Amino acid sequence: MQWYALLVLAVAAERVAELVVARRNAAWTLSRAGVEHGRGHYPVMVALHTGLLVCCLLEPVLADRPFLPALGLPVLALVVLAQGLRWWCVTTLGRYWNTRVIVVPGARLVGAGPYRFLRHPNYVAVVVEVAALPLVHSAWLTATVFTVANAVLLTVRVRCENTALARAEPA
Repeated sequence: MQWYALLVLAVAAERVAELVVARRNAAWTLSRAGVEHGRGHYPVMVALHTGLLVCCLLEPVLADRPFLPALGLPVLALVVLAQGLRWWCVTTLGRYWNTRVIVVPGARLVGAGPYRFLRHPNYVAVVVEVAALPLVHSAWLTATVFTVANAVLLTVRVRCENTALARAEPA
């Protein structure tokens, strides 16, 4: 369980790094007349991701979940791949990447990196991580509950992002 706790803490540290990058990028985009959309769902998203990390640590202990290598190792690989995809998205979008939905009017959509293949590749990383991280240590209840909650949240988030991007795209 100790190595799993370290993994969850590493993911939490990665989230803090994301927030540092996001804060810097938000200042940059807002200084260029960026407009924020979807403020109402942002606290829910923060709570969901914080709750996920907490429950990843609690369920294996409280429910005495074992580490099952046949499950844990493949989903650990998925967690690592999801992190790689996430940071590919971050580096591809550069200063336009953010945890908030901030759009600079007139800015062109990015069509490089993973955005050549998918409109929202970052959310693929999020979906994989939310499902896989708890399963590394057999926390199937956490994986199920947070996957469903994340699906509901992403329905709102993707709709918000698509609307904001459509309004900002040049005619």
